[in-house]
Amino acid sequence: MSLLLKDKIIFLTGGSMGIGFECAKKYKEAGAKVIVMANDAASLEQCIKELGEEHCTVLGDVSVSVDVQSAIELGLKKYGRIDVIHNNAGIASPSKPLHETTDAEWQKVFDVNLKSILFTTRFSIEALKQSQGCIINTSSMVGEIGQDNHAAYTATKGAINTLTKSMALDYAPFKIRVNAVAPAAVWTPMLREWGKEQKDAERIEKYMDEIHPLGYCPEGDVVADACVFLASDMSRFITGCIMPVSGGAELGYRRMSL
Repeated sequence: MSLLLKDKIIFLTGGSMGIGFECAKKYKEAGAKVIVMANDAASLEQCIKELGEEHCTVLGDVSVSVDVQSAIELGLKKYGRIDVIHNNAGIASPSKPLHETTDAEWQKVFDVNLKSILFTTRFSIEALKQSQGCIINTSSMVGEIGQDNHAAYTATKGAINTLTKSMALDYAPFKIRVNAVAPAAVWTPMLREWGKEQKDAERIEKYMDEIHPLGYCPEGDVVADACVFLASDMSRFITGCIMPVSGGAELGYRRMSL
């Protein structure tokens, strides 16, 4: 990969595992310095070993305002600016219909998946105005088409899609672009956990391959490649876009059952 992101500073939430870690590695490969915020100390330790000491990791909870503020301030102190905010942190549980979802489960999913974007934007907006940077939100195909037995999660992803477009309009006068990536299924620890919650868990892998017209369920690197593009000047006239990285899973009349 060419150095599309040479010398850019990227603040990435949920960047120590899954899609986020694949993004962190691709950002590094493209020449960026990465500030990874996550809530798991062990995975952050492994992350910095792979990325190298010129990058930065911060332990914190993206649903807690002061944690996000401290992490962004640390990044600004270390690097002097921030060019990209990538809101990737998210949780997928519970896998339930709406009436079975508890108040606590509903609130947690919204706090992690959605309120975290409020916090990163609030505390980084002045830095992004200075750098004329961009924001990337990790959404999901289910935010557009829905999904059975996954009400709270799909609600947050649908909200992220419209929020991305509203943010794009609000921040365009400052030359700040805001886009989202929307995978279908991608093999991550979170997806594996979701699979275990399903009635026919042993058939999940075949099912995940079959829902993609391209014939397979990918790893997170396919999403990371799209994020490198959206973070780079190659996408300089793209904003308010919900980019599918889905292998065509949303197309046609395909319906696979577990």
